[in-house]
Amino acid sequence: MGSNELPAPLAERLRPHTLAEVIGQQHLLGEGMALRVAFESGQPHSCILWGPPGVGKTTIARLMADAFDAQFIAISAVLGGVKDIREAVERAQAARAGQQTDDQGTLLPPRGTIVFVDEVHRFNKSQQDAFLAHVESGLFTFIGATTENPSFEVNSALLSRAAVYVLQPLSADDLQQIVAKAQAIAAIPAIEPVAVERLVAYADGDARRLLNTLETLAVAARQEKRSEISDAWLLKVLGERMRRYDKGGEQFYDTISALHKSVRGSDPDAALYWLVRMLDGGADPRYLARRLVRMACEDIGLADPRALTLALEATQVYERLGSPEGELALAECVVYLAIAAKSNAVYKAYNAVRALIKQEGTRPVPMHLRNAPTKLMKELDYGKGYRYAHDEEGGFAAGETYLPDGMAGTNFYHPVERGLEIRIAEKLRQLRQINQAATPSKRQG
Repeated sequence: MGSNELPAPLAERLRPHTLAEVIGQQHLLGEGMALRVAFESGQPHSCILWGPPGVGKTTIARLMADAFDAQFIAISAVLGGVKDIREAVERAQAARAGQQTDDQGTLLPPRGTIVFVDEVHRFNKSQQDAFLAHVESGLFTFIGATTENPSFEVNSALLSRAAVYVLQPLSADDLQQIVAKAQAIAAIPAIEPVAVERLVAYADGDARRLLNTLETLAVAARQEKRSEISDAWLLKVLGERMRRYDKGGEQFYDTISALHKSVRGSDPDAALYWLVRMLDGGADPRYLARRLVRMACEDIGLADPRALTLALEATQVYERLGSPEGELALAECVVYLAIAAKSNAVYKAYNAVRALIKQEGTRPVPMHLRNAPTKLMKELDYGKGYRYAHDEEGGFAAGETYLPDGMAGTNFYHPVERGLEIRIAEKLRQLRQINQAATPSKRQG
């Protein structure tokens, strides 16, 4: 490196060069695990690496190229296009034909190529389709990296030709190992243990975020000639980045609790405040979207079934638009959930049934409700006496029972007198009155 050249970023300097140096992802890279077996087989195969940012997707792709002595071509789907795909194909053809030379002009022997596409979900259908013929012909091995669910974001034709490996966020122990490794190779001052914990919590499973932050701290510490990075100084330097809570820490869960309780308490202003506090603090909007779906099920339920639909649609809008545009859909959703009619009747009924089943175990299915696809089962009276509700008056088999024997008349679901559940409660009362008026002999043979 020349005297005027800047050193490579810390994240790049710490990038593993062998499988043994990789920290985390042992469910894929451990002894006998899927990706380790793929490395050891000597036969590369196309795959999709699905996981959050900073967990090793690019590193694994580069290690595959090294392991198989293949040419490595990286394409960013954010910045690239068909031109980049065409150039990758030409380079792969040249490598396969042994037409490439090294820096000294010596002809290289034929070899394979790995084409790595970062953020592959950003490519449209036609761009993704451009890889198919070349993957089929074996011209190159395709490796896609994505933070999004490939089931929805990668064309089915390309997906069917690639194995999908799910990478997990790095654990706190993994991130602490990375901090120690960084300190061993870079001029980073000693770090107070509580400051390491705060850094790890802030990184939230993302090694790149951790190392970039650590590098910022190291530069600031050198400028101030500090011999230690303390927790108080760390908070002062990072300021806005750290916000008011640590993801995964107590204040994080306090804040999500405040959001949930504001929705349950029908206060749209408070609910919106806590939502924006969390977004502003760096909480993952996808996590918040999942919690909104949960609130729609747990606290609103059938009092307003539109709440669940709106929560799911807000989730989809965020997935399509990302931040910051998609956050408005979450804000719209949280206000609607707060003002919607509330009911936890389904939630309570579900928990009551779970508790009963756990306590009692398995009760046999009544004979008249059993399926009878074979002659023997019919001879054993499977399905005998079952009444087809659509053939009954009003589409209701009055007097019929559907619970296990000994449980007739048991009610788990008790609608509240709010929202749509008012009408549901009225309907259930009518049906129960009809059932009570019917006699057991009503059941037909």
